[in-house]
Amino acid sequence: MELKLARIDLNTKPKTISFDKLLESLKEDANAFFYFDKTNSHKDLMEAIKKFEGHGLNVYFREIRYGLDQDDYLYQVHVF
Repeated sequence: MELKLARIDLNTKPKTISFDKLLESLKEDANAFFYFDKTNSHKDLMEAIKKFEGHGLNVYFREIRYGLDQDDYLYQVHVF
């Protein structure tokens, strides 16, 4: 499963990361925040959350709005 990370600059394309790399990063510290781009499908994010929970991790998921426009948002996933 490939997910798109949040953009640092609005004019660039989002970078992708595999779910396996996200799990690897949790081996060092089981408490992490991940920020994902709005172009990810809600279905893919819910599937990733279920996979995290399947590995015995707790997940908090929310949408963060950073502007007044309806399309100015990103997703935050807190895994602990």
